[in-house]
Amino acid sequence: MGRVYNFSAGPSTLPEPVLAKAASEMLDYNGTGQSVMEMSHRSKEYEEIINGCEALLRQTLNIPDNYKVLFLQGGASSQFAMIPLNLMNKSGKADFVLTGQWAKKAYAEASRYGECNVVATSADKTFSYIPKLDPSTFDKDADYFHICYNNTIYGTCFKEAPDTGDVPLVADMSSFILSQPIDVSKFGLIYAGAQKNMGPAGLTVVIIREDLIGNAREVTPTMFNYQTHADNGSMYNTPPTYAIYICKMVLEWIRDEMGGLEKMYAYNQKKAAILYDFLDSSKLFKGTVVKEDRSLMNVPFVTGDAELDKKFIAEAKAAGFINIKGHRSVGGMRASIYNAMPIEGVEKLVAFMKAFEANNQ
Repeated sequence: MGRVYNFSAGPSTLPEPVLAKAASEMLDYNGTGQSVMEMSHRSKEYEEIINGCEALLRQTLNIPDNYKVLFLQGGASSQFAMIPLNLMNKSGKADFVLTGQWAKKAYAEASRYGECNVVATSADKTFSYIPKLDPSTFDKDADYFHICYNNTIYGTCFKEAPDTGDVPLVADMSSFILSQPIDVSKFGLIYAGAQKNMGPAGLTVVIIREDLIGNAREVTPTMFNYQTHADNGSMYNTPPTYAIYICKMVLEWIRDEMGGLEKMYAYNQKKAAILYDFLDSSKLFKGTVVKEDRSLMNVPFVTGDAELDKKFIAEAKAAGFINIKGHRSVGGMRASIYNAMPIEGVEKLVAFMKAFEANNQ
């Protein structure tokens, strides 16, 4: 069987040049006679990999010098606890915008450690939009303000970061990071699971302003203290070595093959427009998100008939378009078109959808 078009929300498709290079280096990385999977994380060779990955990430996102980059494990879900343990340490309060499952989980976990205020939510319409924010409802004494920048399940995305004043803005960017340029200086902390746009599952990246490090609660486990990882260059324990190696190659691919983040963004806009333009003109399929809040990364859609949705998913899979079923909590379909999804994959999906529509009138 040839390569399929993988529309999974994560773990997601990776750039083919990255996979090909990883395959060629599987038994012998750079003349060392060993795989990166087998390599000591304390070796000079691996030190070059992890330092090179951090340097590339800093360059790609233009990360200011007063921010630390941490390569961690535990997925974005571990950050739901790490963030309040490290940041909710003055007023014991935090503000949240609830735009889907992951924001809800972050809120629920943080509520175990302090007082959490829901500033706004879009639950009333199945998280199909980004709620308008009223700064007068923000708690000026909050230790942080949390958002999920792009919602993987429901396909919504903030178009700009909210202005939270002196309160550090914390953002889950798991399904958004590296898709377009961002101003890191607007955030106190950014965190992201790698398995969507950065590399394989197992790596979590945290970008944190230095003044937010070193204030963890006394009861914070050593491994959940950002200071531990900042002081040890993400090497306090064995880091997710192979995932970091792949992440470095993904960053090289963005730089060398795609021409940098601005061009990556233009590519993603073009790609998403192909699918959204079809959905807006289709008589059978329709998108589920209000136009102004649509994600470039995750595109949910439905036919309005659950049985027809099932038929479409089955026929799509048979045609080589896999993992297009919507999240179990919402149903329907979802095409996740992250950086590594080529334009031709979206074009062929739309051609298949057109044919399906013609055959199912």
